[in-house]
Amino acid sequence: MSNAAPSSKLPRWMTSFGPQIIAALIAGLILGLVAKYTGSTADEPNGLGRALSIIGSSYVSLLRTAVIPLIFFAVVASIANLSKVTNAARLAWQTLLWFGITALVSVTIGMLLGVVFQPGANTGQEAPAGYDGKTGDWLGFLTGLVPSNFLGLGASTSIEDGAATTSVSFNVLQILVVAIAVGVAALKVGKAAEPFLAFSASALAIIQKVLWWIIRIAPIGTVGLIGNAVATYGWDTIGALGKFTVAIYVGLALVLFAFYPVLVRSHGLSIKQYFSGVWPAVQLGFVSRSSIGTLPLTQRVTERNLGVPSGYASFAVPLGATTKMDGCAAIYPAVSAVFVAQFFNIDLSLTDYILIAIVSVLGSAATAGTTGAVVMLTLTLSTLGLPLAGVGLLMAVDPIIDMGRTAVNVAGQALVPTIVAKREGILDIDMYNAPRNGNPFADESVAEGGTLVESASAK
Repeated sequence: MSNAAPSSKLPRWMTSFGPQIIAALIAGLILGLVAKYTGSTADEPNGLGRALSIIGSSYVSLLRTAVIPLIFFAVVASIANLSKVTNAARLAWQTLLWFGITALVSVTIGMLLGVVFQPGANTGQEAPAGYDGKTGDWLGFLTGLVPSNFLGLGASTSIEDGAATTSVSFNVLQILVVAIAVGVAALKVGKAAEPFLAFSASALAIIQKVLWWIIRIAPIGTVGLIGNAVATYGWDTIGALGKFTVAIYVGLALVLFAFYPVLVRSHGLSIKQYFSGVWPAVQLGFVSRSSIGTLPLTQRVTERNLGVPSGYASFAVPLGATTKMDGCAAIYPAVSAVFVAQFFNIDLSLTDYILIAIVSVLGSAATAGTTGAVVMLTLTLSTLGLPLAGVGLLMAVDPIIDMGRTAVNVAGQALVPTIVAKREGILDIDMYNAPRNGNPFADESVAEGGTLVESASAK
């Protein structure tokens, strides 16, 4: 009786994340149109237009606040798990190699789709005021890998109307370099580093919980982001964003349902068993839009359904949740960079396309498993020297795109450990080929299985 009372207040579909996002998109579209046709412009927004802009930008800022600690502690914790793995160096190298191979193929698919679909072409938009042309280069990207300080932070001060304003920025790749160095050093130090590693694991759990809270208010951010886009750019932009969204989902489908099955089959494994094994995590990733939030379930299906040894999975899957992002860090930035260039009528050279591929392969950790891929998109556009105004534009449809991106991310995070384990002869083939019942916790007691499912959904 007590359990039935809460469910009688609101239908289940009204409290589900997917319908909330759809409702937020509709509300944002309506509010954006109201703002636009009541005189709101990009340079002089009215009250409604200003409110939508503040809501959208505030949500993006909340996501960005979690990036630095999330990358640092997740990478340190993943590297620490190497101490539990036999032949750790070879497994780590094979894992990173296949992360790179799958990212390279995925980003190539994304660039080709951007060229074929032409999602940003013929919009009639000019480059933003103050834009002086592409300034990205190879040297800038390579020197950007060298940490300028421990946290990879930078500060700049500007003076306007006699008032000084200081803004703080961070370089995600530098944070990654620092985190890898600290994690490896902790392994080398040994027993003396155990308290630090325990603290890192605890801090990561806390950050994951805070991140989940941010994810839950995504519908509010969606209202502001889509509303601000409509009020600022109008219907032409929304049409272009629709074409952009289709291009993204075609790319995601090609990776998930064509490229991944080819890899599975080429390693002598059943495609049906792979999808039936990984599907619970893929579903949760689609709804939660967070690889980190889905991490507990991804690791469990990788071990219990796909037969990857626990010691290796505890290293590869968490590392993948922060660095293995074929959706967010390959397909998405590739199509996005081409879209932004076309939208602002900027030509890309062959060198630019090569640079997109390099940034996607080496900069995957910039997404850090968070909901959305704002940081990776910013990294790609800034490396190419494209207008960063494209970030705010594309964020308008980010929640819808991020569902598919995260589903592909999660599928890849389980795939790479599986094929590496198969290549190294440590995959439990009988477990991989075992019948599925849809519950990755079926071999647990009912109480323990319920607890684990709840924790996977609550992070």
